[in-house]
Amino acid sequence: MAESEVSGVAAASMKEVAALAGVSLGTVSNVLNRPAKVSVSTVARVQAAIHQLGYIRNDAARQLRDGHSNAIGLLILDVANPFFTDIARGAQVQAAAAGYSVLLGYSDDKSELEGRYLDLFEEQRVHGVLISPIGNVDERLHRLRQREIPVVLVDRVSTDPSFSSVSMDDVAGGILAVEHLVSRHRRHIGFVGGPLSIRQVEERFLGASQVAAAKEGVSLELVPTAGLSIAEGRRAGASLAGRPTGTRPDAIFAANDLLALGVLQAVLRSGLRVPEDVAIVGYDDIGFAEAAVVPLTSIHQPSNEFGRTAMDLLLQEANHPEQKATRIVFKPTLVERDSSG
Repeated sequence: MAESEVSGVAAASMKEVAALAGVSLGTVSNVLNRPAKVSVSTVARVQAAIHQLGYIRNDAARQLRDGHSNAIGLLILDVANPFFTDIARGAQVQAAAAGYSVLLGYSDDKSELEGRYLDLFEEQRVHGVLISPIGNVDERLHRLRQREIPVVLVDRVSTDPSFSSVSMDDVAGGILAVEHLVSRHRRHIGFVGGPLSIRQVEERFLGASQVAAAKEGVSLELVPTAGLSIAEGRRAGASLAGRPTGTRPDAIFAANDLLALGVLQAVLRSGLRVPEDVAIVGYDDIGFAEAAVVPLTSIHQPSNEFGRTAMDLLLQEANHPEQKATRIVFKPTLVERDSSG
């Protein structure tokens, strides 16, 4: 049959599915929406009829009737960063187990793009939203709530205590990283990261600064970057490696693993040795950290668990909107590898 003929065929209806399967319309509805209420044999018979007729459910009509779709909106900062893709993977697994699908968007650190995705989620009447916001978007998130769309923040904490969140104690992570470097007899430590307007970067630098201030003979130098990418890490690493001996740091704490991997590349290309000349510690413990040419010491964040926990919180709020907000803060751990000696 030609494609034009296919497009002219009328869509099968639930009534036709019910007739072919020999069941009621209500049974077909239960198979589509609440299969646990129907016997296995009946589910199989209805699914066979759906397949034979090519029936496609009308989710738009169901959303108008129910008020919400069967999808969760997930908005992350950077789809190219394995940390955020692991969060998305964990969230998707939990959503699927509960019978929901996930609409994934990424803001790329652009407020305009973030706003467009939030508009899309609102238009699609999603069941809830998980978001790693760029800045303070509390007013926009309150609008979602007014539409009875619950919101949970991931890897962020809102200034508004009414929002649930799942985040990391990044000050503690900064402390862990620099204490480790000091224990390896490093005294001039460079913090590579930025901009400091990103809360996580600011807090990791704060933790690092606290250790440096408390340790006699230890200095901490801020080496700002325009972003958190491998390219920015290479740029910072090349600048540091080009300094004369005695003026460059003997250790680098990078605000994330992508920066740390860029620094590692630049330092090795310059002819310096890691960790003999420069020790390096990253943050996030992404999969590429262990696979680097010099395996990277990193502060571990349970990114997959972030996603799973945040999705569980969101579904709880969707089912029990009266419950109070919950803030879950994970504690970081240090994973020691060759890059720090």
